[in-house]
Amino acid sequence: MIRKLRYQEIDFEKYSRCLDESCQKNWYARKNVLDKLSGKWHILVYGDYEAVMPIHLTKKFGFNFVHMPLFCQQLGIFSKKDDSEINHLFLAFLKKEYWVFLYSFNQYNNFPSVLEKKKNYIIPISDYEILRRKKYFKGRKSTTKSTRHLIYKELSINKECMMFIEKNSKGIPTQADFEIFKKYLDFLITNKFVTICGAYLGDQLISLALLITENKELSLLALFNDEEYKVENGSSFIIDRILQHYIHEKKFNFMGSNIRGIEVFFKSFGAELHEYSFIENKILKKFT
Repeated sequence: MIRKLRYQEIDFEKYSRCLDESCQKNWYARKNVLDKLSGKWHILVYGDYEAVMPIHLTKKFGFNFVHMPLFCQQLGIFSKKDDSEINHLFLAFLKKEYWVFLYSFNQYNNFPSVLEKKKNYIIPISDYEILRRKKYFKGRKSTTKSTRHLIYKELSINKECMMFIEKNSKGIPTQADFEIFKKYLDFLITNKFVTICGAYLGDQLISLALLITENKELSLLALFNDEEYKVENGSSFIIDRILQHYIHEKKFNFMGSNIRGIEVFFKSFGAELHEYSFIENKILKKFT
């Protein structure tokens, strides 16, 4: 029932139709996005593209492993109706046919067995004033109130932005990863998939948020902060202003995290927990 298709074997018209009609829609599973983030990807298919599962391959120790592309949180299985038994068939096939380093399913994929979970936080479309009054943590209300001297701007990418990102890109581990990030950002800008938001203290840029923009969703790709201005709480200010401008028409996806401090930061804006399943080879992880 499940079959493996290499890139050159994929019927992309059927693949795209399956994604578009699926109940688990995920921006990262699109062909053009995976083409940019993954140098090599396959799909697993159920029936005549009734359900599909994209997988990214990377070479480690001389072997091809299934891994998650850099800057991609979730992939998983896509179908008109999520079916835990069919999902189990995909999972079993994946484990049998591939060496799996890490694979993250999407939050809508259910399984008959219990898998490990990671955390994501999302704010649904809301009335901003009600969200702030009823769901912001008390401390976050106070912090955002204290940042009213800052200036919010939506920006086009320019030399100032790129210099700021490069200087403050602590979450991107290597220079090679940063080069991939820059190419990905170029792709997002060219295709008008990104909104760039800045927090200024006078004329000084102190925080920068990159948002992937979809019809009904904003996803936080990255948040950069100048540590010299940490006391100004630019992160709190910029998220609050983004919500003020957009939460009435777009949900806000924080894209993680399992780090306690970051998790509390997300929750403090009234974000709701959305867990997603993943499988990981912990033995391989120790050697990387």
